[in-house]
Amino acid sequence: MLQLPEKVEIIEVGPRDGLQNEKSFVPTEIKKDFISALKSAGLKEMELTSFVSPKWVPQMGDAAEIVTDCLDGNTRNIVLAPNKKGIERVYMTDCKAVAVFVGVSNTFNQKNINKSTAESLAEVLPLIAELKAKDFFVRACISTAFYCPYEGKVNEDEVLALCGEFVQAGVDELSVADTIGMAAPNESYSLFSKLKEAYPDVLLTAHFHDTRKLGLSNIFAALQAGITRYDTSAGGLGGCPFAPGAAGNAATEDVVYMLHRMGIDTGVDLDKLIQAIQIIQPHISRPIESTYFRLNSVMV
Repeated sequence: MLQLPEKVEIIEVGPRDGLQNEKSFVPTEIKKDFISALKSAGLKEMELTSFVSPKWVPQMGDAAEIVTDCLDGNTRNIVLAPNKKGIERVYMTDCKAVAVFVGVSNTFNQKNINKSTAESLAEVLPLIAELKAKDFFVRACISTAFYCPYEGKVNEDEVLALCGEFVQAGVDELSVADTIGMAAPNESYSLFSKLKEAYPDVLLTAHFHDTRKLGLSNIFAALQAGITRYDTSAGGLGGCPFAPGAAGNAATEDVVYMLHRMGIDTGVDLDKLIQAIQIIQPHISRPIESTYFRLNSVMV
């Protein structure tokens, strides 16, 4: 007997994780229109942008303007801020939800932010305490939770231990990522079952990339482990500048379609979601390859 929830929360990461790897700068007004359309489609939690160095991620150079113009009272508007400088920029806005991140893999962390996992953790834990004291929602993104492009298979115990550090620090949410899309469904079920058992009082979110076309399979396996929150990206946009070979995230429209076919409510309007993707489509460098978009975009 399949164990399926009645409702699943979709956290839309397209405007941030989806666009960060685009080589050509997407006009700021287009990003705003994209975000607005995604919200109109019923997406209630969203990564808007990130306060990172424009030198390293030029696509996010308009972060302050995006946050200023795209906050609203009906959506959990999340901004990625990986360090103290980024969080200080968040404090200059009205945003009240912040994502921080650390990679389980030391090598990935070094390539990404030039720090070891332990060094990153030592820097970010006091920042989490500060954010919680200021009544922020804090999301911890756990990168390379299954495989690392440099180190290979990641040990589950290391993932659980790192998540434990964040839980002890008081984070509201753990977003656990298959950064390079190498996880198999049995690995998804195994890790998320253990996380669910270990940290029942924390929001647990699964974040799958679709590099090897296993995104939907891994989400289905995580559903069986009791996970009801998923990061997805409209159009399957995404990738990581510091993870060679990482393809886009699981496409929001494909995930929502699958869930709806199983009778699981997401609150997302698929027709409006397609319209949102059509806004961003002319401004990205690669074609939209998600199955639902390919079959339905001409019909909207």
